[in-house]
Amino acid sequence: MQYQTVIGLEVHIQLNTASKLFCADAASFGSAPNTHVSPVTLAHPGSLPVLNQTAIDYAVRLGLALGCHISSHSFFDRKHYFYPDLPKAYQTSQQTHPILSGGSLLLKSGAVPIHHIHLEEDAGKSIHDADAHHTCIDLNRAGVPLLELVTDPALHSSQQAFDFITELRRLVRWLSICDGNMEEGSLRCDANISIKPQGQTTLGTKVEVKNLNSIRNVKRAIDAEVARQTQLLESGQAVVQQTRGYDADRNTTLPQRDKEEANDYRYFPCPDLPPIQLSEAYIQNIASTMPALPQALEAHYTQALGLPQADAEVLAEDKTFSDYFNALTAHTPHAKPAANWMLGPLKSWCNDAQQTLSQFPIAPAHMAQLVNLVQDGSVSFSAAATRLLPAFILAPTTAPAQLANQLGLVQTSNTEQLQTWVSEAIAAMPDKVKEYQKGKKGLIGLFVGEVKKRSGGKADPQAVMQMLQAQLANATV
Repeated sequence: MQYQTVIGLEVHIQLNTASKLFCADAASFGSAPNTHVSPVTLAHPGSLPVLNQTAIDYAVRLGLALGCHISSHSFFDRKHYFYPDLPKAYQTSQQTHPILSGGSLLLKSGAVPIHHIHLEEDAGKSIHDADAHHTCIDLNRAGVPLLELVTDPALHSSQQAFDFITELRRLVRWLSICDGNMEEGSLRCDANISIKPQGQTTLGTKVEVKNLNSIRNVKRAIDAEVARQTQLLESGQAVVQQTRGYDADRNTTLPQRDKEEANDYRYFPCPDLPPIQLSEAYIQNIASTMPALPQALEAHYTQALGLPQADAEVLAEDKTFSDYFNALTAHTPHAKPAANWMLGPLKSWCNDAQQTLSQFPIAPAHMAQLVNLVQDGSVSFSAAATRLLPAFILAPTTAPAQLANQLGLVQTSNTEQLQTWVSEAIAAMPDKVKEYQKGKKGLIGLFVGEVKKRSGGKADPQAVMQMLQAQLANATV
């Protein structure tokens, strides 16, 4: 039987605020256990929460980017459950009135509808391998602000889920609300997976695979769970509704607990926090600070600047990269050559230096001078990329034309000098001249290279090409 996969994702987005959701404790990652705690985090009697305004700002930014309905009135609930890493024995979350609802994330395969996005605080972390006899608790993460994004059950393949998390990570990084580092838990994903016979309208029994910590593992876990459920149904067995984990080493999902009924978390509105009231003026003020979004920039690059789609996608992968390109093209009309510099030498610099372009020493306006220098034929791209750019990085405020002169890289169009180099190149390869004249026109690149070598890169390649074509046709050897 043919089955259709149905997937809904729950993604926890850790907001990169300086402090926690309801107190001033640091929200940063990587400190010694239980050092980012206070009476509020530890739930001491009498301690009261105060809402972090920046977390609300970030929620609205994401809602605007995804086209969500932004609630003018929402509030926090207490979600009660007893677990060692939850100091209060309840989590402050939003059950009935989330701050965001609706909206969608656009993928190449289509728009994925979003059910809602709510604010909540994170729990602490249980560490099971630090002590042979005890589970250790680190409460540094307790109270860190999260946005939980819940999609409709509208994805139908592991690749779609992979693409969704990839695009969502790009977006939250672009908006500067989350670093998207799944290895550190900044982005965590649960996948609700079921299968049903093709054409059947009733959904199959849902299994939730929890705490997927990489985009690759989201895809692999879904594939493994779909294969497991298919095998069960094909053998006449039933799929049990349960929560499962994913073992990446064995590429299989493992049962954690059965879920015969929904858990009773005894939700009720949090009495210590007032409702969140958002005015239209507040939302519009946040909207006025929004950057151009990556998909809009991709369209601008291809339609207005005429760049290939592949170039546009790479330029819009990272906001720092895109910002630099936008500033660069504001100072040069040569969009495609500017993109070539971005995707070639500048991307290589980022990789070699393990830095972003925000640390690149050459300002976009100065880099545009180098692009223009190559485009007007003063310096060859090869010489500019291999010799002039390294010198420019060391002296980023010096005019590139001045550096090119100092390094002897300025190309000459002096006809007499070019003629000498062309004649020498032809005389040095009589056998190749004969082959060229017999029809092997691709050999002209060999002659161009010889002229380049003899000139030390100073020969204007366009003028050289014209001279070679004229002389090779009539050369006698």
